[in-house]
Amino acid sequence: MKAKNTTEKTTLHPRNLHRFHYDFEQLIAAYPSLKEFVFINEHATETIDFSNPEAVKALNKALLLSNYDIQNWDIPADYLCPPIPGRADYIHYLADLLADSNDGVIPEGETVVGLDIGIGANCIYPIIGNSVYGWSFVGTDIDEKALQNCKTIIGNNPKLMDAISLQSQIESRFIFKNIILPEDKFTFTICNPPFHNSAEEAEKSALRKVNTLTNTKNSKAILNFGGQNAELWCTGGEIGFITQMIYESAKYPMQCFWFTTLVSKKENLKNIYKILSKVGAVTIKTIDMAQGQKISRIVAWTFLSEMQQKNWKFE
Repeated sequence: MKAKNTTEKTTLHPRNLHRFHYDFEQLIAAYPSLKEFVFINEHATETIDFSNPEAVKALNKALLLSNYDIQNWDIPADYLCPPIPGRADYIHYLADLLADSNDGVIPEGETVVGLDIGIGANCIYPIIGNSVYGWSFVGTDIDEKALQNCKTIIGNNPKLMDAISLQSQIESRFIFKNIILPEDKFTFTICNPPFHNSAEEAEKSALRKVNTLTNTKNSKAILNFGGQNAELWCTGGEIGFITQMIYESAKYPMQCFWFTTLVSKKENLKNIYKILSKVGAVTIKTIDMAQGQKISRIVAWTFLSEMQQKNWKFE
């Protein structure tokens, strides 16, 4: 006898649609192919094998269809398959951050424009941000194949066509250069930076993740579980990437209200605050997030004075 798990995931944002455990009946109704991956575990509740990339991808397809009306979402093999609840949390906390500067009201609609640094092949932040709040996005990446896949996703969903535009970063060592043009104005930037310092480090981490999920001791990670090199690692790892981002952001102080990034490693915060102070950030905010056992945070900064923040036009 299967039991419905109605436990609330209280660590997720209050507006997150994924605060309760997955309703597999509803998800299978939306995407029947999910059914083959669902089983009843030892606690008599329905679940999937989260170490199986195909199962996770099927779950994502069902969630995007059921909750965000996104048709025919897919990613190529070997690309990062994002955990949707955690990605949604980032969007909702960003909405709260914008509301703080807008008399407590979340600004909605196409005039709120986000810049997604490293959109990947999955297009997930723009999909959720547009579906929930009607925001517009520019998505950038150094990976042409990833951008082509985002283009396919957008083409499959006409409502996204005017809301999301894509731009290739032709110089991989830069983040905002070539992307933010003199006439551009962004409400925020959003980024899930590469976490690791090398391909070897990324592979060891993927292996640990799979072994934890399966409670086994594999010696080789599942290839399409982890993601592409550019998604997972860069020289200098997370702190190297964010340092570059901060220094570049200082060159566009009036063209973006809030620069933001995920920071996975708590030990990087001290250095990040030091660099932000060095480049003259006016306001720095840290927003804690948690998804299950995983603790993360968003660091946001702006170069706008208090008066400029107050006068920013969201419409």
